[in-house]
Amino acid sequence: MELIEKYLPKYDFKETHSRETRVTPGAAIKAALAYQPDSDPYLRIAIALRELPMRMLSVLGGKHEAVPPPFGLSNFTLLEVWPDRELVYGLIGRFWQLDYGLVPTADGAAFQAFEAPGVAKLVFGISANSLENGRTKLTTETRVFCPDRASYLSFAPYWYFIRPVSGLIRRRILKSIQRASEESQAEVNSPVITGGI
Repeated sequence: MELIEKYLPKYDFKETHSRETRVTPGAAIKAALAYQPDSDPYLRIAIALRELPMRMLSVLGGKHEAVPPPFGLSNFTLLEVWPDRELVYGLIGRFWQLDYGLVPTADGAAFQAFEAPGVAKLVFGISANSLENGRTKLTTETRVFCPDRASYLSFAPYWYFIRPVSGLIRRRILKSIQRASEESQAEVNSPVITGGI
């Protein structure tokens, strides 16, 4: 995954998942760009449980109106896309905090330039590579970089706590992208019947 290497060559945590699909790499990446995780009920439940303490504290503190919308793909910045091979999203913040401690990021250049003690950087990449059997290997990779010991010690317990759920989410993302890309390809290949009886 070249783009992920470009945006986060140094990292402290990493997780990778793969799945094969019957479509071309370009079709797989197109489906990945169109993917909307909010459509997955499992993901919505996982996010709701993760955010429950934050929302309860806000309600108890009388600050319900200050609670942000549920965390989702819109919180990420699309850093760069290679239409036939790879795409990478970025996220900057103190992810172990109840509100994720997010830092808004305008684009890939801003993501690369950002440096601050105590704030982690995360990249989530999806790549599509042709296999000899005519299929495509679709891979997700997540990397997290902690710039100092304090951020590392804060993030590590959080990472190991969420990792099983995060891994399941990544596998569900791959399955959804595979299904969407194959359904789209089937529609393109299906014969068009014209005329009447």
